Amino acid sequence: MPTPFETQTGYAQHGRYPEATTVDDFRRNLAAVHARIEAACHRVGRDPASVRLLPVSKTKPEASLRLAHAAGCRTLGENKVQEAYGKWEAMQDLGDLRWSVIGHLQTNKARLVARFAAEFQALDSLRVAQALDRRLQAEGRSLDVFVQVNTSGEGSKYGLIPEDVPAFVRALPAFSALRVRGLMTLALFSSEVQRVRQCFVLLRGLRDRLRQSAPAGISLDELSMGMSGDFEIAIEEGATVVRVGQAIFGARITPDSHYWPGESGAEESLR
Repeated sequence: MPTPFETQTGYAQHGRYPEATTVDDFRRNLAAVHARIEAACHRVGRDPASVRLLPVSKTKPEASLRLAHAAGCRTLGENKVQEAYGKWEAMQDLGDLRWSVIGHLQTNKARLVARFAAEFQALDSLRVAQALDRRLQAEGRSLDVFVQVNTSGEGSKYGLIPEDVPAFVRALPAFSALRVRGLMTLALFSSEVQRVRQCFVLLRGLRDRLRQSAPAGISLDELSMGMSGDFEIAIEEGATVVRVGQAIFGARITPDSHYWPGESGAEESLR
């Protein structure tokens, strides 16, 4: 039976999101996103509790993040490490607020991530794994990580090509401070649902195959895929984490090309 997303993606369905400026705005937006999550789960017979919503606060000011926290957000996703670190420093009075770094990481920024992040969703290099592990050991901490996979084949996107993921995963037990939770991807930006869906199908299939031979201690239970414009499709294909920013916080003034190099202006409008 066709779903509402068989003819167009959420990018086409949802217009430019208004900025959330009050706690009530955030509560309404969160309720609307949760309703979309529940509807997507029910279409495919999944328990909505099996999907974690990760609100993405990149580019948004501290005041906006505090409103989101007051509305119930307890984990926030950020792309730029230095921006995230500054926000963490400024908001340490909110002791129950966790931080997920979801953007590309250079090795010289690993020390910052090791200091404050609870989760890193863009692991795609053994050099970064080594740098993170070394810094985490020095901090006496561990870190949940997701392996980023480039499922769209676009040169503008970070992530391992699918063929390289098995060997990469086999190498990760060497880094004991990294707790591997699953895989992450950014889908193709397109109004053609089947092309978007295929990115999510590819990631799920890769995860299912890897599970059969994953090293001891490597968990591949999680699939982080889907954003404001396409998370319903991702849920239909097995997402356990959806990264939603603009549907909660409102449209961004800073273009996404600053955060995801190489992405087009059209794609910027709805992530």
